[in-house]
Amino acid sequence: VQLQASGGGLVQTGASLSLSCTTSDRAFSLYAMGWFRQTSRSDRELVAAISPRGTNTHYTDSVKGRFTISKDDAQKSVILQMDNVVPADSGVYFCAAETNLEAWYRDTYSDRPTDYDYWGQGTQVTVSS
Repeated sequence: VQLQASGGGLVQTGASLSLSCTTSDRAFSLYAMGWFRQTSRSDRELVAAISPRGTNTHYTDSVKGRFTISKDDAQKSVILQMDNVVPADSGVYFCAAETNLEAWYRDTYSDRPTDYDYWGQGTQVTVSS
């Protein structure tokens, strides 16, 4: 499974940014997807996740109400819409796929990076104050 992330950049506080992650994998609809953030001061942490059928989503507390994750099985893509960004949102963002069939069966997702099997290459987001 190859994941291609894009959409990062340098923006000012309060701006909006949309990150996209696409794949050509035909089994994409079976996967839970996550967006993780890594900085020089922290390990890779889950920012948002979405279950295989899109029913369940998760957001880390700091982004609730500002970020939205969505999944488009027809386009084989997952989008992270980032609104009203702040400098603390800066980092390298990675999309990842959880291909565990149990996640599909339960329509859930994991918050642990080790449960994600495939990763995109990362896209840099920098928010200036």
